[in-house]
Amino acid sequence: MGAAIGYGTKAELVSAFTMTLNGDAITVSNDVWKQMKPQVPLEGGKPVHPIKADALKPVLEKYKSEGKPFNMGMTFPVGTHNLKLRYWLAAGGINPGFYEPPADTSGNINAEAMLSVTPPPQMPATMDSGTIVGYCVGEPWNQQAVFKGIGVPVISDYELMKNSSEKIFVVSKEFADKYPNTHVAVVKALIRASMWLDAEGNKNRNEGVEMLSQKQYVGADYNVIANSMNGTFEYEKGDKRDLPDFNVFFRYNGSYPYYSDAVWFLTQMRRWGMINEEKPDSWYMDIAKKVYRPDVYMTAAKALIAEGKAKASDFPAEGESGFKPASSDFIDGIAYDSNKPNDYLKQFAIGLKGKQKVSGGKIVE
Repeated sequence: MGAAIGYGTKAELVSAFTMTLNGDAITVSNDVWKQMKPQVPLEGGKPVHPIKADALKPVLEKYKSEGKPFNMGMTFPVGTHNLKLRYWLAAGGINPGFYEPPADTSGNINAEAMLSVTPPPQMPATMDSGTIVGYCVGEPWNQQAVFKGIGVPVISDYELMKNSSEKIFVVSKEFADKYPNTHVAVVKALIRASMWLDAEGNKNRNEGVEMLSQKQYVGADYNVIANSMNGTFEYEKGDKRDLPDFNVFFRYNGSYPYYSDAVWFLTQMRRWGMINEEKPDSWYMDIAKKVYRPDVYMTAAKALIAEGKAKASDFPAEGESGFKPASSDFIDGIAYDSNKPNDYLKQFAIGLKGKQKVSGGKIVE
């Protein structure tokens, strides 16, 4: 979506496949967790989840009084990890900062927590060194912090925003236009892989983990990857809980490219200034429909049905609009209606809305 709006690099891209729902978490260092924990309610001696960023506020205030920056890592400014980390922080009353492109692309204007790009495989080591004190990323890098004993995942994105889309499969528009049959064939293969991963209560996940743990792929230890792929998730060391939908690849129409997912990402880019001017609701719809291609997905799905490799009931019904019903399955309870992106933005206490923009390092009307 960032490329579609020209943030950083302008490119004409299309996506006909959502690779996963959920799959991310936010991890903090042992020291930060030690300071957070007194603010977290306990039940049976264990922290009550989900853990809100409210528990982090006293820690930030302590850092500020000591003149120390509170640095956290994310993977890319317009990536899901940055937007989800910002959502969690802001829901707890912590300002994650604003962008003012092209003058200031740090994202740290007015920030109480300083977010910066850190490559995922380097996040645990970077946190262990003290350069950052927490991060938001996909697996296996949260579980790796647990295994290494250097940090604690405090919230999964399933708890933050239930069944939110994560990675998407993208090709250039030029490729999609020039090789439509190849594009459909690739999407067919991806659908079959996603079905396989979610089949019969995730029975194939261990075999999938074996593949992912190979050096030419993720390369992390089998046990680290398996820790979140088999329906459980470990927070503090030894505090392993059932989280059957931490990784969803196909069920709940998880691989279908919903326009509403694209609109949500665009609203968050607007919220933090990457889109630094007011846009009408129609603009969000137009960009979403320009990038997301459910028509290609359904062409691939129908081919699989015709080949006997899937059932019609496995996929959205004919006439699917591509817009999910309004939902308040977010940690702050704010309802998201993708048909009204500007009304959605008005609900947030922290973030740009209406005619607001960032100019000269300040929010102006």
